[in-house]
Amino acid sequence: MAISRDKKQDLVAKVKTRLEGAKATAYAKYDGLSVKELQELRRKAREVGVEILVVKNRLVIVAMKDLPAYKDTSTTDLNGQLLYATSAEDEVAPAQVLDKFAADHAALELKGGFSGDGIVMSQADITALAKLPSKNQLIAEVIAQLLSPLTDTVSGLGGNLHALLDGVEAKATS
Repeated sequence: MAISRDKKQDLVAKVKTRLEGAKATAYAKYDGLSVKELQELRRKAREVGVEILVVKNRLVIVAMKDLPAYKDTSTTDLNGQLLYATSAEDEVAPAQVLDKFAADHAALELKGGFSGDGIVMSQADITALAKLPSKNQLIAEVIAQLLSPLTDTVSGLGGNLHALLDGVEAKATS
């Protein structure tokens, strides 16, 4: 069933809004996924702040041509049945969501992506991005590294204090 011109314009506007606000976009081939599996993917994506769009590639290309950041972006890889994952908060989350889901569902195949600046990422690039820790994990690791000297100092001083108290207690009892 063909969709009306107004509906297409609404879809293009929706895609433009998502791409404008996205820090990253990942896309994947979804041939063979059931509706139930797509709903599961959408649910898992929402939990981490990622939105899933299933829209015709022609409409995505039209939306990209209207955006300054994506105007010169190559769209040659946008063919076949693709779904698009976007996130306005995390550059890594769209790729991670699709990669994790693809691990359990062979019908989903990560194909590529775009940075928020319109830079094309190949399948290898987007797969490597999916393997990176999330922004929150990286922040936690940096904080742990910054706190480790303090933690080491406190535990070292605590250990020496315990040894001193044990020595004093041993002298007092003998």
